[in-house]
Amino acid sequence: MKIIIVDDEKPARDRLNRLIAGMDEHQVVAEASNGHQAVELTEKHEPDIILLDIRMPVMDGLEAARHISKNKNPPAIIFTTAFSDHALEAFETHAVDYLLKPVKIDRLQDAISSSKRLNRAQTGERLQDIGLNEVRNHICARVRGNLKLIPLEEIYYFHAEQKYVTVRHSGGEVLIEEPLKALEIEFRDEFHRIHRNALVRLDKVAGMKNNADGHQMIFSEIDDKMEVSRRHLPGVRKILKAM
Repeated sequence: MKIIIVDDEKPARDRLNRLIAGMDEHQVVAEASNGHQAVELTEKHEPDIILLDIRMPVMDGLEAARHISKNKNPPAIIFTTAFSDHALEAFETHAVDYLLKPVKIDRLQDAISSSKRLNRAQTGERLQDIGLNEVRNHICARVRGNLKLIPLEEIYYFHAEQKYVTVRHSGGEVLIEEPLKALEIEFRDEFHRIHRNALVRLDKVAGMKNNADGHQMIFSEIDDKMEVSRRHLPGVRKILKAM
């Protein structure tokens, strides 16, 4: 089996490497120090298993797992964690496997051996059920067959049209297939609905203009203008006044 090790601490990665080196039929094909790298390396190497740390900089393991689980053929994910007993109970309840640090050889062997029983199609749902890290720091989009991770702070707005949502960000725009309502709920602290088909990031807004076409939201760094519906106009005015 092809394995990727993901941990921000090199001694932890080295330990897992040594343990796996003594196991037959398993090969470490890559290492990563954060979740962002893990997502990219998963695309490149198509591993069977990812040993994934939870607490890491840039992107933590839970968010990385949510992105990875959207792959066409996602790997089995085994978390490595130093979480409390309460958190471990949540993992056990939702059948997401884990290894408690420092990882022991017998526990690692058991987890790898049982990785085939993990229902990969349900991994993403179970991660959300755990209730940890519910708000992502990145949006994941598939561009020309490859996954692209967009930091949330670089996004200006989400605009829905039919089954797709356009994500306008500092580097351009991408399409995703996520319901606008779900995005509104998840990112309610950063984005505000201005129209039935649009959410805008509040700290990217420069103000609002009124012209013959109605009210339009304008941004501080791009020339795009977004229509503000009559229904949402009072709420938008209230928020802009408070900014």
